[in-house]
Amino acid sequence: MQFDLLYSSKETRARLGRLHLAHGTVETPVFMPVGTRATVKTLTPLEVKELGAEIILSNTYHLYLRPGDELIKRAGGLHKFMNWDRPILTDSGGFQVFSLGKLRQITEEGVAFQSHIDGSKHFFSPDKAIYIQQNLGSDIMMAFDECVEYPAPREYVESSVKRTHRWLIRCKEAWTNRETQNLFGIVQGGMYKELREESAKLTVDCDLPGYAIGGLSVGEPLDILLEILGHTETFLPKDKPRYLMGVGSPDIILNGIEMGIDMFDCVLPTRMARNGTAMTSQGQITIRNATYKEDGGPLDNECSCSTCRNYSRAYLRHLFNVDEILGLRLVSYHNLFFLTHMIFSAREAIKQERFREFKNHFLDKYYQNS
Repeated sequence: MQFDLLYSSKETRARLGRLHLAHGTVETPVFMPVGTRATVKTLTPLEVKELGAEIILSNTYHLYLRPGDELIKRAGGLHKFMNWDRPILTDSGGFQVFSLGKLRQITEEGVAFQSHIDGSKHFFSPDKAIYIQQNLGSDIMMAFDECVEYPAPREYVESSVKRTHRWLIRCKEAWTNRETQNLFGIVQGGMYKELREESAKLTVDCDLPGYAIGGLSVGEPLDILLEILGHTETFLPKDKPRYLMGVGSPDIILNGIEMGIDMFDCVLPTRMARNGTAMTSQGQITIRNATYKEDGGPLDNECSCSTCRNYSRAYLRHLFNVDEILGLRLVSYHNLFFLTHMIFSAREAIKQERFREFKNHFLDKYYQNS
């Protein structure tokens, strides 16, 4: 992987970059749609390309359970299996494993857990997480880490940071396919600034292609999230990509860009769509509501996506109210287009040294009714 830092803002820490990966080039900042089980829910790969996605994320835990990483390897790797020829990032499965609660047990060697599907017993070690991701053939692999809950005692978070670092060393040792796959380390440390600093320095010392900030957006208030994010970013190298894991709301993304974050992902836009909620330039709207029964206008007058060009709010409301799958597809497409093109606009604003003005104007409109 090669990362070119193209421009750094003079008024903020926002920046423009370019990631050169085995399956293509990615401009940053970038939002990565989530294709958990080798599909972005309800959309075809062609549609995901059409809406502007340059890279997607898939999930190691879910693909390991079904259909199995060995099967995907025999099929020619994840790109061929799902017919996606652009870059893919795979997470390590750590967050999913740790979210299992009583169904998992953490040891120094790794994590024993029961499948949420059938209760079968499994074990993930750092080495195994890398082995699975190498079978999948993703362009970017994530190290196996521990994501602690919020709130968590300082003593536990401190020991978790050290264990995550030891696991990172094992991940690096297990990483053998270095010509086409890249390993990112993950900074943890809960909501403790000194532990975030310690974790960042330990992770950066491993000299990896890129670095992620994990363990945020796990229930903490927004002001604490942004404070910890801004603090942590200062300890990451400027010549490597920085990835904030698992956030998808416009306020966190745009504040993250202002702080120098390059990469984002989240299931939020497609999850909201499946519940009948659309992201628009004027804020979120619930398309099932009766107020849209005879509304012949588009979801968003300022959006140029195919959903907004071709379908009315009244029609979309009808689809949801009669449980037609097309409704989920059309709003999913729109929401991903909305976030992707929000970031396209953010890139232009960074180039023109007006990012803060753009961010404030965008968020004022989006949250005006909140």
